[in-house]
Amino acid sequence: MIPGHMSHAEAPTPEVTLDNCDREPIHIPGRIQSHGVLVAFDDARTVTHRSTNAHELLGAAAPRLGQPLADTLFATDPAMQAAVAQCFEADGTQVQQVALETVVNGRTFELVGHRLGTRVVVELELCPERGQSFADHAFQGHRALNRLRGQRGISELLDAAVQEVRALTGFDRVMAYRFRHDGSGDIMAEALRDDLEPFLGRRYPASDIPAQARRLYTINTLRNIADVGSTTVPVEAGPGQGEPLDMSHCVLRSVSPVHIEYLTNMGVAASMSISIVINGALWGMLACHHMTPRHVSYSVRSACDVLAQILGAHVQGLEARLRSQRIDAAATIRARAVESVLLADDGIFALMPLAPQMCEVLGAHGVAFAENAKLATWGEVPVESLQGLVAWLNELQRTQRQPLVAMHELSSLPEALRLRLGNCCGVLAMRFDELSQGWVLFVRKEQLETIAWGGRPVKEYVSGPLGPRLTPRGSFDVWKETVRGQSEPWSAVDLEIAQSLMAELLRVSAGRHAELGHTRNHLLSMLQDEFSDPQERTLSGTNGSGRNRMRRLVSQVLDASRLQAGTPLGLQRTPLDLAQVVAGAIDQARAAFADTRFIRELPRQVPLHGDAVRLHQVVASLLDYACVQGESGEAILVQLRMEADHAVLEVSHTGADITGDIMASMLNPFRPRGAGRSAIKDELGLSLYIAGGIAREHGGELVFSYAEPYVLASLTLALKPDQ
Repeated sequence: MIPGHMSHAEAPTPEVTLDNCDREPIHIPGRIQSHGVLVAFDDARTVTHRSTNAHELLGAAAPRLGQPLADTLFATDPAMQAAVAQCFEADGTQVQQVALETVVNGRTFELVGHRLGTRVVVELELCPERGQSFADHAFQGHRALNRLRGQRGISELLDAAVQEVRALTGFDRVMAYRFRHDGSGDIMAEALRDDLEPFLGRRYPASDIPAQARRLYTINTLRNIADVGSTTVPVEAGPGQGEPLDMSHCVLRSVSPVHIEYLTNMGVAASMSISIVINGALWGMLACHHMTPRHVSYSVRSACDVLAQILGAHVQGLEARLRSQRIDAAATIRARAVESVLLADDGIFALMPLAPQMCEVLGAHGVAFAENAKLATWGEVPVESLQGLVAWLNELQRTQRQPLVAMHELSSLPEALRLRLGNCCGVLAMRFDELSQGWVLFVRKEQLETIAWGGRPVKEYVSGPLGPRLTPRGSFDVWKETVRGQSEPWSAVDLEIAQSLMAELLRVSAGRHAELGHTRNHLLSMLQDEFSDPQERTLSGTNGSGRNRMRRLVSQVLDASRLQAGTPLGLQRTPLDLAQVVAGAIDQARAAFADTRFIRELPRQVPLHGDAVRLHQVVASLLDYACVQGESGEAILVQLRMEADHAVLEVSHTGADITGDIMASMLNPFRPRGAGRSAIKDELGLSLYIAGGIAREHGGELVFSYAEPYVLASLTLALKPDQ
């Protein structure tokens, strides 16, 4: 952030940019804060670096450059010797700090040591005056953790955290930041001294924390500045020490002069920050400010760090639960969407009845379906501009191969098209078919937002105390900005849901194209026979329309073709109750076949991990077969039980002998004409063949047998099949 410490006479004024700020080497400042001493050793256990205040604070015990570890003060005390030895034993890749309290030169210090690469760094930090005992701090820390565990929402967690950190540390103000997608941060919770101006609800720009600072906040989660106005202390190096000492994990590391100026502009004399890191990324931060110098002991800081880790774990758990709920809801809608498209003869437009649910799960205000230059819309969609938007997306797909496009502001669109889109500022577009140039487009309306910035977010290029350069804001009064032309950004979960939906639609589309030629002749042949008797019952038990029967047959032929080609059916496995699935299928069959009596023997529950829609399809197929092929007036027996790691479903009915040729051909979906026609209809044969495939993909099998006068269908399913 600082282009140099040269005077005006020494060098020409450099050009100052935000890029300079992001390259300031804050991890190798070469200086420490003045309330402690730093000593570094190499693998030969020789002093390579030390702070120049060592004699001032440690007296005659101060280590010397080049001195062996065995001759330093750290070898005179067993506890210190063990702590330093522990640092040397670390591998240097995963930094772990060790700490203890010790007395040197009549002063009490907290010794903090760590190893990074080939260096062991030991810091002796003066202990602040004790206001509370260790037991008091331990009690407060325990209370804080218990309070966090009792919260059920992210806002409540952050509120509890700032209050407990303030109680532990005594800072005048403690704030909880949550970072946004663009790196800016909102103050979501605050605990403060009564006479201070509240900052709650304000936003601070991403440039307030440069990229290299964010990196350090991620790997070293706690940062303390005891006195903003104190003079920093140089760290001197011994002969032959080339690279500067990496102080990324040092507790005494000095602070960027620009950050000192930033805090001074805010009237802050001491600060502490604790990172909230989730999945290796900086999710948020607890920022502590004090209006006078304040030194918080390492033990208390460590307790706050642990509290922040617990806070991060709870936040992660809450976000994971919310994500899981959304993903589950999306999976249900996706399964229904795929089924609708498979069973329809109008392609993607079959999704129109599901448009409200699809928009709800993605937080969209409207959706458009485009295929073969045809359009269908639902909700608040600017219809008059859709053809132009689809043309733009097609060109983008042609030149950049982007099947998934997400925008929350439309600056990349041609101006004329952007104007026609009006209040629509967010687009999430999914390409599902190359041949038909098919797209599904979700839209979001403009999110008019007034941001209360903590000072104007644009930094000024003026001459500051450190010379001509980028100067931090001098005022942190509220500066309001109205943002237009943007929608709420599409989140990572939104994109995950969209990716899954697009993958399924691509699969369906590819299946339609690849199998259309293969299935056309067989389908026409089947339809010729199936429609020969208009009074014949359909498999649902009712006189269905030709249109509905054609849809069902198309879906069955596509599934059968996939199974013959060895292509998975694409199960959507979730935890389910098989007993409930079977009961639902029986109720459906009872409604369709009113004259048929069913005897059910079902346990209370059969937990299983599988595809509920597909398993319902299997059970319905077995019941349809029994109803159509069974003797009139005879009951159908349905039995379900668990055996070891499998569930077993048996459906039996009184019927004709199915041994011999009939048994051999009954599950052949494309058998020669006449094979088994007296016993099994084509549509039933397809249904049973698919049922067998579904059973295999669930780690089981479907087997038929005959014991006069009963036909028995036995379905076994693995309770937890391999994924």
